[in-house]
Amino acid sequence: MTTAKELIERIAAKVSKDPSLAANFGAIYKFVLEGNGGGTWLVNLKDAVGAREGDGPADCTISLDAGDFVDLVEGRANGQQLYFQGKLRIDGDLGLALKLQNLADLAR
Repeated sequence: MTTAKELIERIAAKVSKDPSLAANFGAIYKFVLEGNGGGTWLVNLKDAVGAREGDGPADCTISLDAGDFVDLVEGRANGQQLYFQGKLRIDGDLGLALKLQNLADLAR
């Protein structure tokens, strides 16, 4: 099974290879993933394009279980359903959170 870290690294590799992909977002996302395989990652799609493990300021923070993150990115879970079930929390710019599916597409 793919891990959350592998998916974040896949996103980072794609935007590093083609920084124009980041232009669709223009933001820094923070993923706070709990549980097995969790951690905190910053995905910078604004100025210093890339991703790194660690904490810092972000335009939009997405918090959820690492397993739910993997399911979301791989298309087995729906972000709206996770949100309304209280499994996905958003802090910051809600408009950026609505682009989450587009961000997930970068990991495929």
